[in-house]
Amino acid sequence: MSVTEIQLFLILKAKLGEQEAEQLVSFVKAGVKSEFDNKHEILATKEDIANMQKTICVVGLIQFFAIIGSVIGIVNFMIK
Repeated sequence: MSVTEIQLFLILKAKLGEQEAEQLVSFVKAGVKSEFDNKHEILATKEDIANMQKTICVVGLIQFFAIIGSVIGIVNFMIK
């Protein structure tokens, strides 16, 4: 048990009794752990961000070449 859990247990023990306080602290601890695990899965890591930056650069480069190719095609069509 951490310090905050012990403090919560001692406060609840005076109001509810030892067994009920222990059950409530365990319930709250499980809820907090579950919520933390859910949030932890959602967060992006540095590796995720680096991969995303690389993907954005590649897509931007492909779009640039597509625009250049379109302009060259239009110019060739107008010249003929």
